[in-house]
Parts: sequence; structure tokens; C-alpha cells
Amino acid sequence: MLTAVRGALAFLTRLPVGGDEAAWDAFRATPAAFVVAGYVVGGLAALPLLAPTPLPTAVAGYLLALYLVTGVTHADGLADCGDAAAAHGPATDRREVLEDPGTGVGGALALGLALLALALGGLGVAGAGPRIAVRLALAAEVSAKAGMAALAALGDPGHEGLGSAVVGEASGVALLPVVAVAAPAAVAAPAGSGPALVAALLAGPAVALLVGRWATARLGGVTGDALGAANELGRVAALHAGVVVWTLW
Repeated sequence: MLTAVRGALAFLTRLPVGGDEAAWDAFRATPAAFVVAGYVVGGLAALPLLAPTPLPTAVAGYLLALYLVTGVTHADGLADCGDAAAAHGPATDRREVLEDPGTGVGGALALGLALLALALGGLGVAGAGPRIAVRLALAAEVSAKAGMAALAALGDPGHEGLGSAVVGEASGVALLPVVAVAAPAAVAAPAGSGPALVAALLAGPAVALLVGRWATARLGGVTGDALGAANELGRVAALHAGVVVWTLW
């Protein structure tokens, strides 16, 4: 597992963990490593939410820390999928759009709306107080990575690339450890926050399966860009699901 986690951190973050071929192969066969990486990313990104600063400043720090840790690879995947969604024609034409290094209107709109929704979700999370905010931010990241793991295990690979090298390498049975590793994100929760954390944990996989369904129908399979889009959208959905449940219940 440690080797798989090292591969996951090398693939999903910019942390200098020294990923090699052995780590990459172990990661491909171990979907639960996605979730462990989610704990690392979520914990680091949530640190600014503990600072005694105004809420907008804390949220700005959260966004900055998040993308310093993860880089922009997944956000670029979302932008590429936005361009593909805006394109007309068969799956082959949409895949050509994915490979275009430029960003069109569809990609800019998808990425812009996602970042706006992420910032608003972060503001809602920060307003719940530091203890709850950190737990929700952590659960959102774990949820997003659990969604990626589900997509990797259950999806059909698209065209050759990093995505096809990860998708389909493990069976659905490998999701049982994913659930086991993700569950602690909702355990020992501060009073009253349990339902919100559970809602956040469920949102990421739900969004990922929707992204996978779209990618299969429109792109001919789950690509690396689709995995990135599932990560970005899953995080946003998880934050908002947690905030809604925390606020209303």
C-alpha cells in the first residue's frame, strides 16, 4: 500500500515523493490509494481555514494551498471536457478537441463556473467554524478522490493515455477497501456534523459516476481528462453538499 500511495501522490499532486515505475504500477492496481492521497491533499489545503483571518482571506488561502499541492492538471482536464461538451459531432471529433492545447469558450466557462462554485463552497465551509471547516474540506477531498477511484475501477478506458492506463486496471471488488479507507473521514465527527460529512463523502462518487456516463457516451470511454473533471466537480459537489446539510440539519 505504501508504494501505491507514493504512486498516487506522484500522479495526483506536485509533492516531491519520487514516484517510479514500481509506484506507478502499484497505484494503478490499488484504487484505495486515491483516497489516501485525498487525506493528504485535503489536510494540507485545509490548514488556512484554521488561521484567525477574515473568511474571504481564509478561503483564498484554501484555494491557493489546494492548487499549490495539486497543480492544475485536473483543472485542465475539466477545461478540456468543457470544450468537448461544447463540440458537435461523433466521439472521434470530441476526442480531437480534448487533444487541442488551446482552451475554448466551453472550457473557459466550465472551469470558471467550477472555480466560482468552489470559492462559494469554501466560503460556506469556512463560515461553519474552524473545526467543522477543516473536517468538511478534508471530507470533500476524500470524496473527490473516492469518486476518481470508483471511475477508475468501474469505467471503460477511452483512448490511449494516462487515463486509459489507470481505468480498468482494478475490478469493482477493489472498491471495498476504498469505502473502508474513506469512512474514517466521517468518524469521530464534531457534534452534529456527522450527517454533513456523510453527505460530502457521498457527493464525489455520485458526480464521478455521472461524469463517467457522459464520457462513455460522448468520448467513447473514460479518459484522463474525464478523471480530472470528476475530481474537480466532485470536490465542488462535496463541499456544497456538506454545507447544505450542515446548514439545514
